[in-house]
Amino acid sequence: MRKNKTAYKAKDFASENEVKWCPGCGDYAILKQVQSAVAESGVPKEDIVFISGIGCSSRFPYYMDTYGMHGIHGRATAIASGFKIAAPDKSVWVVTGDGDSLSIGGNHLIHLLRRNIDTNILLFNNEIYGLTKGQYSPTSPVGLKTKSSPQGVIDHSFNPLSLALGAGAAYVARTIDREPRHMKQIFKSADENKGASFVEIYQNCPVFNDGAFNAYTDRSIKEENSLFVEHGKPMMFDGGKKGIRLNGLKAEVIELGNNLTAEDCLKHDETDEVLAQILAGFFDNDKQAEFPRVFGVIYCKPRGTYEEALEQQIEEEIASKGQGDLDALIAGKNTWWHN
Repeated sequence: MRKNKTAYKAKDFASENEVKWCPGCGDYAILKQVQSAVAESGVPKEDIVFISGIGCSSRFPYYMDTYGMHGIHGRATAIASGFKIAAPDKSVWVVTGDGDSLSIGGNHLIHLLRRNIDTNILLFNNEIYGLTKGQYSPTSPVGLKTKSSPQGVIDHSFNPLSLALGAGAAYVARTIDREPRHMKQIFKSADENKGASFVEIYQNCPVFNDGAFNAYTDRSIKEENSLFVEHGKPMMFDGGKKGIRLNGLKAEVIELGNNLTAEDCLKHDETDEVLAQILAGFFDNDKQAEFPRVFGVIYCKPRGTYEEALEQQIEEEIASKGQGDLDALIAGKNTWWHN
């Protein structure tokens, strides 16, 4: 869709509305980097739309100086699907949360991903329901005590990356609110991908779930717990002290040194779906806490989009049967009122 590029700055995408999130909320950092990413894309404002559901993250369209729509709970992906099909030349962004898109909106999410409708899905994951004041969400970890789980969560929590891959997503990535440069890089990558781009963003809620991602943001420990992957580069973390290699189809952490070097580490291939599933499996639910949490583009293998296939189908029908006559169709013998 990249038409004539327009020169913008990030501030050009800041609306006149006062930003109303809690002090210290990770949403502020995400907003700033999204504004910067869309500015650098050069897509004209009038060709961009942000669509949201319900939740703290869903205030996003009010703060972007673009077109936008604040939908109802869980339906942002359904609205975005219809919008993109009707206006395939527009840049469509979906802003949603772990509750909004993985609970009531889960069905819409997986079908958008499998259809590969060209949209950018930003899933803000704070592992809690923030807007409704602190109930546990589909991503809350087992044992978390909340207002709706005073004795601790007993649900098996969702792994959003595995869910997206299982739904057939062609682009899957993860970033985190305390890494602004990485966020912008991922947002730009997602936007450049033609098809459905799914980006999970770890986002701190300082009021109801503060410190949920300290393992990946605390300077004293984040390097040993975080693996930032790049296509074609060896998987190393903890300041280069450790790496990941495969033993068959099983990943294992190795200590570098003592004859083990970067050459012994697995190189990331974002087109490898099996590898993507392995990396997504570095998740506490699967008792893989000994592995670092993975950030970056986990999987990217573009394929044809739904709207392209639909447009081709329509063109073929017109070529075969002619343009058609709506009045004749309405008055045809297949309508219920025909005599």
